[in-house]
Amino acid sequence: MALDRPAPVNSLGFAKAPADTRVVVAMSGGVDSSVVAAMLADEGYDVVGVTLQLYDHGAALAKTGACCAGRDIHDAARVAETMGFPHYVLDYENVFKDAVIDEFADSYLGGATPVPCIRCNEQVKFKDLLGTARDLDADCMATGHYIQRKMGAQKAELHSAADAARDQSYFLFSTTQEQLDFLRFPLGHLASKDETRALAARYGLSVADKPDSQDICFVPNGDYASVIKKLRPEAADPGEIVDMDGNVLAQHNGVIHYTIGQRRGLGIGGLADPLYVVKLDPETRRVIVGPKEALSTRTIPVREINWLGDAPFDSQDAWELDVKIRSTRPPRAATIRPLSESSAEVELAVAEDGVSPGQACVFYAPEGGRILGGGWIHRG
Repeated sequence: MALDRPAPVNSLGFAKAPADTRVVVAMSGGVDSSVVAAMLADEGYDVVGVTLQLYDHGAALAKTGACCAGRDIHDAARVAETMGFPHYVLDYENVFKDAVIDEFADSYLGGATPVPCIRCNEQVKFKDLLGTARDLDADCMATGHYIQRKMGAQKAELHSAADAARDQSYFLFSTTQEQLDFLRFPLGHLASKDETRALAARYGLSVADKPDSQDICFVPNGDYASVIKKLRPEAADPGEIVDMDGNVLAQHNGVIHYTIGQRRGLGIGGLADPLYVVKLDPETRRVIVGPKEALSTRTIPVREINWLGDAPFDSQDAWELDVKIRSTRPPRAATIRPLSESSAEVELAVAEDGVSPGQACVFYAPEGGRILGGGWIHRG
């Protein structure tokens, strides 16, 4: 009597045929997520494409260079039509405004430098959209992010992308273990974006040569100040630019026009040495400036920590890891001392300039590129 053999594991990690594996693909309308959807459809998976409408459709139609805009919704639908799988557009405007846009404005008013793309992944895409994928009886949800999900000895792990230039781990540190178990990132192993575009051309996708998105989707031309002024008119109230001793050097027309580390556009002339923004005080509407050395920081308070390590975060007094405090900077050695299961003091081996509240501090294993989580920098 022949024994039934278990089904081979498919490319998404399930022991069943691709046709019996439903995968919801989060489609922004760009080339990356379009290739993911096309690739999985071509492999025979039961693909369902979902695109989120995140902000005003009328305004979005005229906006280029961002995801989830009107043109992008149309492009995602064309890809679905080309590859022959269903595609749905979900209206998430209210959720996006409450969870991302309003917090972005409030953070800026609070003197922080927020990273709304992280909050969007955390609060919208990997929370509400992932819940929708489960409601559709999907086995998993796939995205076009450049990051790798690998099976470790104990559980699914998050690893940096093979292409360091495209790696998006800084923006995905808050992915929880439960979410990681359900998510798939089919592009993370590719060596370059050229490979992605070659795949798009191979599948005959209209987005093969579409430019990458650059700006924050709801911030036209990178003009944060105009967006925040529209949402919070009081943000443009004038105030004083003062030195670190409190001496008034100049006037300004709103703290929203300044960020930590800024040098240009301060309107202070006649000085032998340049000055930099070292602190923002929204309560007094003061911009505090000082010499470059005043920007150097070694100790960083971090909270709202999401931990992806194998042992509990607070199971030891200190972790010797690498950390990244800006998306454009490489990871640097640091000692992380847990204060609770979700807060810590991070001590950098070498001081860095321009550490700002509202930015993320992402934790990496010193070798192997594994992301162990991270948290949000706040005022000490």
